[in-house]
Amino acid sequence: MALSTPPGAGALAVVRLSGPDAIRITQALFSKKNLAAQPGHTVHYGTLRDPESHVVLDEVVVALYRGPRSYTREDVVEISGHGSDFIVRQIMAALLRQGARLAEAGEFTKRAFLSGALDLAQAEAVADLIAADSALSHQVALNQLRGGFSDELRGLRARLVQFAALLELELDFGEEDVEFADRTGLGRLLAEVQGVVAGLLRSFELGNVIKNGITTVIAGRPNAGKSTLLNALLREERAIVSATPGTTRDFIEDEVTIDSLRFRFVDTAGLRDNPADEVEAIGVRRTRERIGQAALLLYVFDLTELTPADVQADIAELTATLPSLPVLAVGNKLDLATPAQLAAFREWDSKRQEVALISAGQRRGLEELQAALLGQVRGAGLAGTGTSTIVTNVRHARALEVAVQHLGAVREGLGLGRGTELLAADLRHALAALGEITGEVSSDDLLTSIFTQFCIGK
Repeated sequence: MALSTPPGAGALAVVRLSGPDAIRITQALFSKKNLAAQPGHTVHYGTLRDPESHVVLDEVVVALYRGPRSYTREDVVEISGHGSDFIVRQIMAALLRQGARLAEAGEFTKRAFLSGALDLAQAEAVADLIAADSALSHQVALNQLRGGFSDELRGLRARLVQFAALLELELDFGEEDVEFADRTGLGRLLAEVQGVVAGLLRSFELGNVIKNGITTVIAGRPNAGKSTLLNALLREERAIVSATPGTTRDFIEDEVTIDSLRFRFVDTAGLRDNPADEVEAIGVRRTRERIGQAALLLYVFDLTELTPADVQADIAELTATLPSLPVLAVGNKLDLATPAQLAAFREWDSKRQEVALISAGQRRGLEELQAALLGQVRGAGLAGTGTSTIVTNVRHARALEVAVQHLGAVREGLGLGRGTELLAADLRHALAALGEITGEVSSDDLLTSIFTQFCIGK
Protein backbone atom coordinates (compact mmCIF):
# COMPACT_ATOMS: atom_id res chain seq x y z
CA MET A 1 0.00 0.00 0.00
CA ALA A 2 1.18 3.52 -0.77
CA LEU A 3 0.05 7.03 -1.56
CA SER A 4 0.47 7.28 -5.35
CA THR A 5 -0.17 11.01 -5.68
CA PRO A 6 2.26 13.69 -4.44
CA PRO A 7 2.00 14.43 -0.71
CA GLY A 8 0.45 17.71 0.35
CA ALA A 9 -2.95 19.37 0.04
CA GLY A 10 -4.71 18.90 -3.29
CA ALA A 11 -8.03 18.14 -4.90
CA LEU A 12 -7.50 14.38 -4.85
CA ALA A 13 -5.26 11.78 -3.24
CA VAL A 14 -4.94 8.20 -4.53
CA VAL A 15 -4.01 5.35 -2.21
CA ARG A 16 -3.05 2.16 -4.06
CA LEU A 17 -3.06 -1.42 -2.78
CA SER A 18 -1.80 -4.51 -4.61
CA GLY A 19 -1.88 -8.16 -3.64
CA PRO A 20 -4.24 -11.07 -3.00
CA ASP A 21 -5.85 -9.35 0.00
CA ALA A 22 -6.18 -5.86 -1.53
CA ILE A 23 -9.95 -6.14 -2.11
CA ARG A 24 -10.64 -7.78 1.27
CA ILE A 25 -8.71 -5.10 3.16
CA THR A 26 -10.46 -2.28 1.30
CA GLN A 27 -13.85 -3.90 1.86
CA ALA A 28 -13.29 -3.74 5.63
CA LEU A 29 -13.52 0.06 5.36
CA PHE A 30 -15.86 0.45 2.37
CA SER A 31 -19.64 0.66 2.67
CA LYS A 32 -22.53 0.54 0.16
CA LYS A 33 -21.18 -2.28 -2.07
CA ASN A 34 -19.69 -5.74 -1.83
CA LEU A 35 -16.43 -5.18 -3.73
CA ALA A 36 -15.66 -8.90 -3.89
CA ALA A 37 -18.68 -9.36 -6.15
CA GLN A 38 -17.71 -6.58 -8.57
CA PRO A 39 -15.86 -7.19 -11.85
CA GLY A 40 -12.46 -5.72 -12.61
CA HIS A 41 -11.95 -2.39 -14.36
CA THR A 42 -14.92 -0.84 -12.56
CA VAL A 43 -15.24 2.16 -10.23
CA HIS A 44 -17.49 2.42 -7.20
CA TYR A 45 -18.60 5.37 -5.10
CA GLY A 46 -18.94 4.91 -1.36
CA THR A 47 -17.86 5.86 2.14
CA LEU A 48 -14.80 4.76 4.07
CA ARG A 49 -15.31 4.11 7.79
CA ASP A 50 -12.81 3.10 10.42
CA PRO A 51 -14.12 -0.39 11.31
CA GLU A 52 -12.98 0.00 14.92
CA SER A 53 -14.28 3.49 15.77
CA HIS A 54 -16.97 3.58 13.03
CA VAL A 55 -15.89 7.16 12.27
CA VAL A 56 -16.45 8.24 8.65
CA LEU A 57 -13.06 8.91 7.08
CA ASP A 58 -14.02 10.16 3.62
CA GLU A 59 -16.30 9.81 0.63
CA VAL A 60 -14.28 8.08 -2.05
CA VAL A 61 -14.25 6.39 -5.44
CA VAL A 62 -12.71 2.92 -5.48
CA ALA A 63 -11.29 1.50 -8.73
CA LEU A 64 -10.88 -2.28 -9.00
CA TYR A 65 -8.34 -3.98 -11.26
CA ARG A 66 -8.40 -7.76 -11.00
CA GLY A 67 -5.28 -9.73 -11.77
CA PRO A 68 -3.86 -10.59 -14.18
CA ARG A 69 -5.41 -7.59 -16.00
CA SER A 70 -3.70 -5.02 -13.80
CA TYR A 71 -0.42 -3.13 -13.59
CA THR A 72 1.13 -5.68 -11.23
CA ARG A 73 -0.91 -8.67 -12.52
CA GLU A 74 -2.28 -8.94 -8.98
CA ASP A 75 -5.56 -7.59 -7.63
CA VAL A 76 -5.13 -3.82 -7.40
CA VAL A 77 -7.35 -1.28 -5.65
CA GLU A 78 -7.01 2.47 -6.06
CA ILE A 79 -8.86 4.63 -3.54
CA SER A 80 -9.42 8.20 -4.74
CA GLY A 81 -10.29 10.51 -1.87
CA HIS A 82 -9.92 14.17 -0.98
CA GLY A 83 -6.36 15.47 -0.99
CA SER A 84 -5.96 16.28 2.68
CA ASP A 85 -2.85 15.06 4.50
CA PHE A 86 -4.98 14.36 7.57
CA ILE A 87 -7.52 12.28 5.61
CA VAL A 88 -4.77 10.33 3.85
CA ARG A 89 -3.07 9.53 7.16
CA GLN A 90 -6.37 8.34 8.64
CA ILE A 91 -7.17 6.11 5.64
CA MET A 92 -3.71 4.58 5.52
CA ALA A 93 -3.66 3.97 9.28
CA ALA A 94 -7.01 2.16 9.05
CA LEU A 95 -5.79 0.04 6.12
CA LEU A 96 -2.63 -0.86 8.05
CA ARG A 97 -4.74 -2.05 10.96
CA GLN A 98 -6.60 -4.37 8.56
CA GLY A 99 -3.37 -6.08 7.49
CA ALA A 100 -1.91 -3.91 4.72
CA ARG A 101 1.74 -2.92 4.82
CA LEU A 102 3.55 0.10 3.42
CA ALA A 103 5.10 -0.40 -0.02
CA GLU A 104 8.82 -0.17 -0.58
CA ALA A 105 10.25 2.25 -3.13
CA GLY A 106 9.19 1.19 -6.61
CA GLU A 107 7.50 -1.96 -5.28
CA PHE A 108 4.45 -1.78 -7.56
CA THR A 109 6.67 -1.64 -10.65
CA LYS A 110 8.98 -4.29 -9.18
CA ARG A 111 5.97 -6.60 -8.76
CA ALA A 112 5.01 -5.89 -12.37
CA PHE A 113 8.52 -6.93 -13.43
CA LEU A 114 8.59 -10.07 -11.27
CA SER A 115 5.18 -11.13 -12.61
CA GLY A 116 6.32 -10.69 -16.22
CA ALA A 117 4.12 -7.71 -17.04
CA LEU A 118 7.22 -5.62 -17.81
CA ASP A 119 10.83 -6.44 -18.50
CA LEU A 120 13.55 -4.56 -16.65
CA ALA A 121 14.18 -2.00 -19.39
CA GLN A 122 10.45 -1.25 -19.56
CA ALA A 123 10.29 -0.95 -15.77
CA GLU A 124 13.10 1.61 -15.81
CA ALA A 125 11.25 3.48 -18.56
CA VAL A 126 8.36 3.99 -16.11
CA ALA A 127 10.62 6.15 -13.94
CA ASP A 128 11.92 7.98 -17.02
CA LEU A 129 8.38 8.67 -18.20
CA ILE A 130 7.41 10.12 -14.83
CA ALA A 131 10.52 12.33 -14.88
CA ALA A 132 10.12 13.40 -18.54
CA ASP A 133 10.07 17.19 -18.86
CA SER A 134 10.32 17.66 -22.61
CA ALA A 135 8.63 16.25 -25.72
CA LEU A 136 11.76 14.31 -26.70
CA SER A 137 12.36 12.75 -23.28
CA HIS A 138 8.67 11.80 -23.15
CA GLN A 139 8.82 10.24 -26.61
CA VAL A 140 11.97 8.23 -25.89
CA ALA A 141 10.68 6.95 -22.53
CA LEU A 142 7.31 6.01 -24.04
CA ASN A 143 8.99 4.10 -26.86
CA GLN A 144 11.04 2.15 -24.32
CA LEU A 145 8.01 1.51 -22.12
CA ARG A 146 6.16 0.09 -25.12
CA GLY A 147 9.02 -2.36 -25.61
CA GLY A 148 10.76 -0.93 -28.67
CA PHE A 149 14.26 -1.16 -27.15
CA SER A 150 13.54 -4.52 -25.51
CA ASP A 151 12.19 -6.05 -28.71
CA GLU A 152 15.33 -5.02 -30.59
CA LEU A 153 17.59 -6.54 -27.92
CA ARG A 154 15.58 -9.74 -27.68
CA GLY A 155 15.77 -10.19 -31.44
CA LEU A 156 19.56 -9.80 -31.43
CA ARG A 157 19.94 -12.06 -28.42
CA ALA A 158 17.75 -14.80 -29.89
CA ARG A 159 19.89 -14.99 -33.01
CA LEU A 160 23.07 -15.22 -30.97
CA VAL A 161 21.59 -17.88 -28.69
CA GLN A 162 21.16 -20.22 -31.66
CA PHE A 163 24.88 -20.10 -32.42
CA ALA A 164 25.79 -20.25 -28.73
CA ALA A 165 23.78 -23.46 -28.38
CA LEU A 166 25.65 -24.99 -31.32
CA LEU A 167 29.01 -24.01 -29.80
CA GLU A 168 27.99 -25.55 -26.47
CA LEU A 169 26.99 -28.71 -28.36
CA GLU A 170 30.44 -28.84 -29.92
CA LEU A 171 31.94 -28.82 -26.43
CA ASP A 172 29.87 -31.88 -25.56
CA PHE A 173 31.42 -33.67 -28.54
CA GLY A 174 34.90 -32.19 -28.07
CA GLU A 175 36.72 -35.50 -28.45
CA GLU A 176 35.17 -36.10 -31.86
CA ASP A 177 36.42 -32.81 -33.36
CA VAL A 178 33.13 -31.85 -35.04
CA GLU A 179 31.74 -28.41 -35.90
CA PHE A 180 28.01 -27.76 -35.65
CA ALA A 181 28.24 -23.96 -35.84
CA ASP A 182 28.98 -22.54 -39.29
CA ARG A 183 31.97 -20.25 -38.62
CA THR A 184 31.32 -18.14 -41.72
CA GLY A 185 27.68 -17.59 -40.81
CA LEU A 186 28.63 -16.84 -37.22
CA GLY A 187 31.14 -14.24 -38.40
CA ARG A 188 28.54 -12.49 -40.53
CA LEU A 189 26.03 -12.51 -37.67
CA LEU A 190 28.58 -11.19 -35.19
CA ALA A 191 29.50 -8.32 -37.52
CA GLU A 192 25.84 -7.41 -37.94
CA VAL A 193 24.97 -7.66 -34.25
CA GLN A 194 28.10 -5.82 -33.16
CA GLY A 195 27.24 -3.00 -35.56
CA VAL A 196 23.70 -2.69 -34.18
CA VAL A 197 24.88 -2.81 -30.56
CA ALA A 198 27.62 -0.26 -31.27
CA GLY A 199 24.99 2.00 -32.86
CA LEU A 200 22.82 1.71 -29.74
CA LEU A 201 25.84 2.58 -27.64
CA ARG A 202 26.59 5.65 -29.77
CA SER A 203 23.00 6.80 -29.28
CA PHE A 204 23.69 7.15 -25.56
CA GLU A 205 25.31 10.56 -26.16
CA LEU A 206 22.02 11.78 -27.58
CA GLY A 207 20.02 9.88 -24.96
CA ASN A 208 21.99 11.43 -22.14
CA VAL A 209 21.34 14.90 -23.58
CA ILE A 210 17.60 14.19 -23.91
CA LYS A 211 17.35 12.82 -20.38
CA ASN A 212 19.61 15.23 -18.51
CA GLY A 213 19.63 18.33 -20.71
CA ILE A 214 22.34 19.96 -22.84
CA THR A 215 24.94 21.41 -20.51
CA THR A 216 25.62 24.83 -22.01
CA VAL A 217 28.34 26.88 -20.38
CA ILE A 218 28.15 30.67 -20.74
CA ALA A 219 31.74 31.95 -20.63
CA GLY A 220 33.59 35.11 -21.55
CA ARG A 221 35.57 38.02 -20.19
CA PRO A 222 34.32 40.03 -17.18
CA ASN A 223 31.44 42.43 -17.86
CA ALA A 224 30.61 40.83 -21.21
CA GLY A 225 26.99 40.39 -20.09
CA LYS A 226 26.95 36.68 -19.23
CA SER A 227 24.72 37.02 -16.17
CA THR A 228 22.41 39.42 -18.02
CA LEU A 229 22.13 36.85 -20.82
CA LEU A 230 21.27 34.09 -18.34
CA ASN A 231 18.53 36.27 -16.84
CA ALA A 232 17.21 37.05 -20.30
CA LEU A 233 17.09 33.38 -21.29
CA LEU A 234 15.38 32.42 -18.03
CA ARG A 235 13.13 35.50 -18.10
CA GLU A 236 13.82 36.13 -14.44
CA GLU A 237 16.49 37.86 -12.36
CA ARG A 238 18.35 34.67 -11.46
CA ALA A 239 21.89 36.07 -11.45
CA ILE A 240 23.19 39.28 -9.84
CA VAL A 241 24.13 41.84 -12.49
CA SER A 242 26.65 44.59 -11.77
CA ALA A 243 28.88 46.91 -13.78
CA THR A 244 31.75 45.94 -11.46
CA PRO A 245 34.00 43.33 -13.14
CA GLY A 246 34.25 39.97 -11.36
CA THR A 247 30.80 40.04 -9.74
CA THR A 248 30.15 36.36 -10.54
CA ARG A 249 32.53 34.30 -8.41
CA ASP A 250 30.92 30.86 -8.78
CA PHE A 251 28.68 29.31 -11.40
CA ILE A 252 24.90 29.68 -11.45
CA GLU A 253 22.88 26.96 -13.16
CA ASP A 254 19.30 26.74 -14.42
CA GLU A 255 17.27 25.11 -17.19
CA VAL A 256 15.23 26.27 -20.17
CA THR A 257 13.36 24.16 -22.74
CA ILE A 258 13.71 25.39 -26.32
CA ASP A 259 11.80 23.59 -29.07
CA SER A 260 11.50 20.38 -26.98
CA LEU A 261 15.20 20.39 -26.04
CA ARG A 262 16.21 21.05 -22.46
CA PHE A 263 19.25 23.33 -22.07
CA ARG A 264 21.06 23.44 -18.76
CA PHE A 265 22.66 26.93 -18.82
CA VAL A 266 25.64 27.55 -16.57
CA ASP A 267 26.67 31.16 -15.90
CA THR A 268 30.35 31.32 -14.94
CA ALA A 269 32.93 33.72 -13.57
CA GLY A 270 34.54 36.13 -16.05
CA LEU A 271 37.81 34.95 -17.57
CA ARG A 272 40.83 37.20 -17.13
CA ASP A 273 44.54 36.64 -16.62
CA ASN A 274 44.85 38.68 -13.42
CA PRO A 275 41.93 37.99 -11.03
CA ALA A 276 41.34 40.65 -8.39
CA ASP A 277 41.61 38.23 -5.46
CA GLU A 278 41.86 34.58 -4.52
CA VAL A 279 38.09 34.05 -4.60
CA GLU A 280 37.83 35.32 -8.16
CA ALA A 281 40.81 33.14 -9.12
CA ILE A 282 38.96 30.09 -7.81
CA GLY A 283 35.92 31.15 -9.86
CA VAL A 284 38.03 31.41 -13.02
CA ARG A 285 39.49 27.95 -12.40
CA ARG A 286 36.00 26.50 -11.92
CA THR A 287 34.87 28.15 -15.15
CA ARG A 288 37.55 26.30 -17.07
CA GLU A 289 36.59 23.05 -15.36
CA ARG A 290 32.94 23.53 -16.30
CA ILE A 291 33.87 24.25 -19.93
CA GLY A 292 35.58 20.84 -19.96
CA GLN A 293 32.27 19.24 -18.91
CA ALA A 294 30.09 21.16 -21.37
CA ALA A 295 28.18 19.82 -24.36
CA LEU A 296 28.03 23.34 -25.83
CA LEU A 297 29.93 26.58 -25.15
CA LEU A 298 28.40 30.04 -25.47
CA TYR A 299 31.28 32.49 -25.69
CA VAL A 300 29.81 35.90 -24.79
CA PHE A 301 31.77 39.02 -25.64
CA ASP A 302 31.27 42.79 -25.63
CA LEU A 303 30.84 44.01 -29.20
CA THR A 304 32.20 47.42 -28.22
CA GLU A 305 35.41 46.06 -26.67
CA LEU A 306 36.71 43.17 -28.79
CA THR A 307 37.55 42.60 -32.43
CA PRO A 308 36.86 39.37 -34.37
CA ALA A 309 40.54 38.48 -33.98
CA ASP A 310 40.29 38.88 -30.18
CA VAL A 311 37.23 36.63 -30.02
CA GLN A 312 38.81 34.03 -32.28
CA ALA A 313 41.91 33.95 -30.08
CA ASP A 314 39.84 33.58 -26.89
CA ILE A 315 37.80 30.70 -28.34
CA ALA A 316 40.94 28.97 -29.62
CA GLU A 317 42.54 29.20 -26.17
CA LEU A 318 39.45 27.86 -24.38
CA THR A 319 38.98 24.93 -26.76
CA ALA A 320 42.64 24.04 -27.29
CA THR A 321 42.13 20.70 -25.51
CA LEU A 322 38.48 20.39 -26.60
CA PRO A 323 38.58 20.50 -30.41
CA SER A 324 35.18 18.82 -30.83
CA LEU A 325 33.31 21.11 -28.42
CA PRO A 326 30.58 23.03 -30.30
CA VAL A 327 30.98 26.81 -29.79
CA LEU A 328 28.58 29.66 -30.49
CA ALA A 329 29.99 33.17 -30.28
CA VAL A 330 27.50 35.66 -28.83
CA GLY A 331 28.18 39.35 -29.41
CA ASN A 332 26.44 41.34 -26.68
CA LYS A 333 25.58 45.06 -26.32
CA LEU A 334 24.22 45.35 -29.84
CA ASP A 335 22.54 48.61 -28.82
CA LEU A 336 25.91 50.24 -28.00
CA ALA A 337 28.00 48.98 -30.92
CA THR A 338 28.93 51.25 -33.84
CA PRO A 339 27.97 50.39 -37.44
CA ALA A 340 31.62 49.60 -38.18
CA GLN A 341 31.85 47.16 -35.24
CA LEU A 342 28.68 45.41 -36.30
CA ALA A 343 29.83 45.23 -39.91
CA ALA A 344 33.13 43.62 -38.86
CA PHE A 345 31.37 40.82 -36.98
CA ARG A 346 28.76 40.30 -39.65
CA GLU A 347 31.53 39.83 -42.21
CA TRP A 348 33.32 37.47 -39.79
CA ASP A 349 30.07 35.57 -39.31
CA SER A 350 29.68 34.98 -43.04
CA LYS A 351 33.25 33.75 -43.48
CA ARG A 352 34.64 32.04 -40.38
CA GLN A 353 32.59 31.73 -37.23
CA GLU A 354 28.87 31.77 -36.55
CA VAL A 355 28.05 34.66 -34.26
CA ALA A 356 24.76 35.76 -32.73
CA LEU A 357 24.40 39.51 -32.17
CA ILE A 358 22.19 40.43 -29.21
CA SER A 359 21.43 43.00 -26.57
CA ALA A 360 20.85 40.92 -23.45
CA GLY A 361 19.87 43.96 -21.38
CA GLN A 362 17.18 45.00 -23.87
CA ARG A 363 16.15 41.41 -24.68
CA ARG A 364 16.96 41.93 -28.38
CA GLY A 365 18.09 39.12 -30.67
CA LEU A 366 17.08 36.34 -28.27
CA GLU A 367 14.94 34.51 -30.83
CA GLU A 368 17.83 34.52 -33.29
CA LEU A 369 20.13 33.29 -30.50
CA GLN A 370 17.79 30.41 -29.68
CA ALA A 371 17.64 29.45 -33.36
CA ALA A 372 21.45 29.51 -33.49
CA LEU A 373 21.59 27.35 -30.35
CA LEU A 374 19.34 24.74 -31.91
CA GLY A 375 21.40 24.83 -35.08
CA GLN A 376 24.62 24.25 -33.16
CA VAL A 377 23.14 21.35 -31.21
CA ARG A 378 21.66 19.63 -34.23
CA GLY A 379 24.78 20.26 -36.28
CA ALA A 380 26.82 18.56 -33.56
CA GLY A 381 24.55 15.52 -33.64
CA LEU A 382 23.25 16.12 -30.12
CA ALA A 383 19.59 16.14 -31.09
CA GLY A 384 17.33 14.06 -33.25
CA THR A 385 13.72 13.23 -33.89
CA GLY A 386 13.48 10.61 -31.16
CA THR A 387 11.76 8.16 -33.52
CA SER A 388 14.49 5.47 -33.46
CA THR A 389 15.78 3.50 -30.48
CA ILE A 390 17.83 5.74 -28.21
CA VAL A 391 19.69 4.62 -25.09
CA THR A 392 19.19 6.98 -22.14
CA ASN A 393 20.18 4.78 -19.20
CA VAL A 394 23.75 4.60 -17.88
CA ARG A 395 23.27 0.98 -16.81
CA HIS A 396 22.17 0.05 -20.32
CA ALA A 397 25.15 1.85 -21.86
CA ARG A 398 27.60 -0.01 -19.62
CA ALA A 399 26.01 -3.35 -20.49
CA LEU A 400 26.22 -2.51 -24.19
CA GLU A 401 29.92 -1.66 -23.77
CA VAL A 402 30.53 -5.10 -22.27
CA ALA A 403 28.54 -6.75 -25.06
CA VAL A 404 30.51 -4.94 -27.78
CA GLN A 405 33.78 -5.93 -26.11
CA HIS A 406 32.92 -9.64 -25.97
CA LEU A 407 31.36 -9.73 -29.43
CA GLY A 408 34.62 -8.25 -30.72
CA ALA A 409 36.55 -10.94 -28.84
CA VAL A 410 34.46 -13.67 -30.51
CA ARG A 411 35.10 -12.17 -33.96
CA GLU A 412 38.79 -11.91 -33.21
CA GLY A 413 38.81 -15.51 -32.00
CA LEU A 414 37.17 -16.68 -35.19
CA GLY A 415 39.82 -14.92 -37.23
CA LEU A 416 42.63 -16.44 -35.20
CA GLY A 417 41.10 -19.91 -35.13
CA ARG A 418 40.72 -20.04 -31.35
CA GLY A 419 39.19 -23.06 -29.69
CA THR A 420 35.46 -23.54 -29.28
CA GLU A 421 35.61 -23.18 -25.49
CA LEU A 422 37.05 -19.65 -25.77
CA LEU A 423 34.51 -18.61 -28.40
CA ALA A 424 31.66 -20.01 -26.33
CA ALA A 425 32.88 -18.24 -23.17
CA ASP A 426 33.02 -14.82 -24.84
CA LEU A 427 29.64 -15.37 -26.48
CA ARG A 428 28.14 -16.29 -23.10
CA HIS A 429 29.49 -13.03 -21.63
CA ALA A 430 27.99 -11.03 -24.52
CA LEU A 431 24.61 -12.72 -24.11
CA ALA A 432 24.67 -12.12 -20.36
CA ALA A 433 25.39 -8.41 -20.87
CA LEU A 434 22.46 -8.03 -23.27
CA GLY A 435 20.25 -10.06 -20.94
CA GLU A 436 21.04 -7.79 -18.00
CA ILE A 437 19.37 -4.87 -19.79
CA THR A 438 15.98 -6.55 -20.06
CA GLY A 439 16.28 -8.55 -16.84
CA GLU A 440 16.63 -11.97 -18.45
CA VAL A 441 19.84 -12.08 -16.42
CA SER A 442 19.57 -10.26 -13.08
CA SER A 443 20.46 -10.39 -9.41
CA ASP A 444 18.70 -9.30 -6.25
CA ASP A 445 21.33 -6.57 -5.73
CA LEU A 446 20.71 -5.20 -9.21
CA LEU A 447 16.93 -5.12 -8.73
CA THR A 448 17.28 -3.45 -5.34
CA SER A 449 19.58 -0.81 -6.82
CA ILE A 450 17.13 -0.04 -9.64
CA PHE A 451 13.82 0.02 -7.80
CA THR A 452 14.98 1.97 -4.75
CA GLN A 453 15.39 4.94 -7.11
CA PHE A 454 11.62 4.94 -7.79
CA CYS A 455 9.05 6.89 -5.82
CA ILE A 456 7.21 4.92 -3.12
CA GLY A 457 3.80 4.96 -4.86
CA LYS A 458 5.10 3.59 -8.19
